[in-house]
Amino acid sequence: MTTAIKALNYTDHGKVKLLTKANHPHVKDQQVIPVIVHEFALAGAEMPIVFVKNTETGEFQPVALMGFKSDENVFCGQKKWRGSYVPAAIMHHPFALMPSRDDETQLQVILMENSHLVNEVEGDDLFDDAGNETEYMQKRKEILGRYYENMHLTRGFVNTLAKLELLSEQVFTIDLDGKKTNLNGLYIVAEKKLNSLSKQDFLALRKKGYLAPIYNHLSSVHQLNNLARLKTQPE
Repeated sequence: MTTAIKALNYTDHGKVKLLTKANHPHVKDQQVIPVIVHEFALAGAEMPIVFVKNTETGEFQPVALMGFKSDENVFCGQKKWRGSYVPAAIMHHPFALMPSRDDETQLQVILMENSHLVNEVEGDDLFDDAGNETEYMQKRKEILGRYYENMHLTRGFVNTLAKLELLSEQVFTIDLDGKKTNLNGLYIVAEKKLNSLSKQDFLALRKKGYLAPIYNHLSSVHQLNNLARLKTQPE
């Protein structure tokens, strides 16, 4: 199904309300979810944080690994989310920030109109009767703005790892009910390369505040066991 998106405006969305759901069905078929560096500690306590590479651009992106198949998300249950932490990219739905068509230096809020959360019957209003954004909508915009800024900080973090050639492709083999499953195309920070960096490069990572997310990422890889548990454990 094609996603219907439109810039948020009172004319089209004056009567829109948003539901609050706990199971996030819009990501039930997504194996990976983008995460920003500020999420590594919380997300990494439950799910593996790894990097994937865009085959066209060669750029890396940090993601939370949600399943063992391309269309699987073991955290997305029938009635509720099967974890304590929900990545911010999921929580922002059905909104997104995008550059305006008229002025790319300006950002505009985009609404996914065919989202399961969008209706005109119950939930939080986006606009009041006078056409002004509600307090709820204003808070959502503030959160989106901070996330957008942190995306740029995350890109700087990832570019530094790539420049230092710290990201190495890793094949993970998982035993699921006696059957071996391989996960390919995933990258992690190579600890040997990290430990062999020059003093200058290592101190630069520390000065930028990059060491904590690096170690959070490395520690999170052990959450593959948590994925396996959710995969094989009934809801």
